[in-house]
Amino acid sequence: MNSSIDNEVVRSLRRLIRATELDSKKLARQTGLTTSQLLVLDLLASEPELMVGTIASRVGLAQGTVTTLVDRLEQQGLVQRRRGDSDRRQVKVNITRSGRERLDQAPMVLQTRVLRGLGQLREWEKHGILAALQQLADLMDAQGLDASPVLDVGSIDRATTRDDED
Repeated sequence: MNSSIDNEVVRSLRRLIRATELDSKKLARQTGLTTSQLLVLDLLASEPELMVGTIASRVGLAQGTVTTLVDRLEQQGLVQRRRGDSDRRQVKVNITRSGRERLDQAPMVLQTRVLRGLGQLREWEKHGILAALQQLADLMDAQGLDASPVLDVGSIDRATTRDDED
């Protein structure tokens, strides 16, 4: 029989999953963008003219994923690509005025709120949270799953559709 603490652990885990789902849907409704697209725009707002590989390493996503994200952002006119002046093989990505406006209108993503909160904790508290989460991942046989450091649900590079809002 499960103890009340066991059930509370499962409830807390479910709340975390639900909070991530709800935040992703809210962002999609309000901005038409995914969490990962907003993180790319935010990075480009602070550091213009980055190459896709640099963006990928800074946001912790695969280069192919970032290429797809940039493709979708470019289709919406939120970023633009530009070939390097000295090396034409280099392709640099910049945020556009429309991209800045969309970013300015977007609410703070859950990931940013969590990272700010973690920044307020002491190192030993962070280690305790990490150890507990890693142990939960082991209990769920999830230790081998590939997971980017982006709090989002579904495919990181998905197109926003009506299905994402439900």
